[in-house]
Amino acid sequence: MTRITPRKRHTLRRSEAENLKNRLHAEIGESADLFPTEGIEIVETSGEVTLFLVRRRPLLMERGGVVFPTLRGLLEHPFPQRKIVVDSGAVPFVAKGADVMRPGITSISPDIRAGCPVQVVEEKHGKPLAVGIALFDAAQMQEKEKGKVVKTIHFVGDEIWVLEF
Repeated sequence: MTRITPRKRHTLRRSEAENLKNRLHAEIGESADLFPTEGIEIVETSGEVTLFLVRRRPLLMERGGVVFPTLRGLLEHPFPQRKIVVDSGAVPFVAKGADVMRPGITSISPDIRAGCPVQVVEEKHGKPLAVGIALFDAAQMQEKEKGKVVKTIHFVGDEIWVLEF
């Protein structure tokens, strides 16, 4: 990921915040209601990601036209959709930004679609480690025995994680 620096920042209008909520609802369903819409700020960055600040914390991001929670958003508002659980052997690699390989996965949510964002969580405590883009649908992932199945786009310690506002 290229160096991310904030460029522009402003508060969303009520209609823009509702549009953002609807787009988030399309991705994670009813769990979108966990994220408040009052006082959301948009931060345009130098990278390919746009951040949304909820109460001055980067809880949502947009990449490629798709809105999904950041790791901070997943920690503050956990939800069961779009979840891939990895075993303890995969944790150190995923936490450093490695893509998710099929042998390290213990569980796959049935709502995962190819090309859509997913949350990658660790098996023991269920804490989120990364946000990635699924390379296959859930059924195809289940059938695979080896190979890369999720491309990591945001992980603990990356440039989005360390940004402060």
